[in-house]
Amino acid sequence: MKRKLNNILVTGGAGFIGSHLVKKLNQLLPDSNVFIIDCLTYAGDMMNISGTKSHLFCIDIRDREILKNLEGWDFDAIIHLAAESHVDRSISNPLEFVETNVLGTVNLLELGLKLKEKNPDFIFYHVSTDEVFGSLEMDDAQFTEKKPYDPRSPYSASKAASDHFVRAYHHTYGLNVLISNCSNNYGPNQYPEKLIPVVIRSLIERKEIPVYGEGVNVRDWLHVEDHVEAIIHILQKGRFGQTYCIGGDCEVSNIELISKIIRIYDEIKNPIDRSEKLITYVKDRPGHDLRYAINHKKLTDELGWRPKRHIVEGLYETIMWYINQGEYIPKTGA
Repeated sequence: MKRKLNNILVTGGAGFIGSHLVKKLNQLLPDSNVFIIDCLTYAGDMMNISGTKSHLFCIDIRDREILKNLEGWDFDAIIHLAAESHVDRSISNPLEFVETNVLGTVNLLELGLKLKEKNPDFIFYHVSTDEVFGSLEMDDAQFTEKKPYDPRSPYSASKAASDHFVRAYHHTYGLNVLISNCSNNYGPNQYPEKLIPVVIRSLIERKEIPVYGEGVNVRDWLHVEDHVEAIIHILQKGRFGQTYCIGGDCEVSNIELISKIIRIYDEIKNPIDRSEKLITYVKDRPGHDLRYAINHKKLTDELGWRPKRHIVEGLYETIMWYINQGEYIPKTGA
């Protein structure tokens, strides 16, 4: 039975995944009021939520005193996406990740306890990452919810810590919590520091495409629309205190992914010089995890969700979005 959710607060709602979630909530739960917390740092943009039915609070989740102003509101759920999420940035500035991802999450959990006093059915949904599970060898079984945590970067360590705090607030204080760990997201409107936007923008600008090491690292790619639909499934029907893994059924190495993007781009733009020439191998990132892979069987068996978007279709849509800067109309029959 689906839960009644009148007022939903989305943290990081002006970011990449958050803005897609806000739009999907508007579409699938049109009677729900959607509120957004976002401090509009480099990765958040008002344009991302332009035209949505939502209300924005420009708040930094690290500021506990300002968050106290929301304690009297009648929220049915917080969906917590606000986070520092780029591994390279975490290596150069780990304290920023601790402050936002750990302290910021605990501040929101404290807010959640106050909201629970007013509404015993209040839900705290924490959106996490598969990176908390560490690295897989090529022949290892995929990550499941039972995989022990083994974070390898300051980013994944900060997310692992926040996951543990969410579970602690469930067991200690009885807060209704849900956690999901997703694989690598992609899709239109992603901030250009991530791999797929870096490759696409390099192609558009005819610049070198940097590839870490030999490009053999494998990731499971999940279209952002599939991800936000999974979040809504879990929010409405997931079991409290449970974790759900969300994967895209698409394991490819970085060099294979880049080759797919190049093929699609060259078919669209037909450049004079073939774009493979732009690939440039660079020094590998410290502690670069070899492989991530998600088994989403629990989510599929319990809630009936599975990814819908094929990687070629999703990449075509994403490449066209970056070429047209948001004016792309999906290809019929794609």
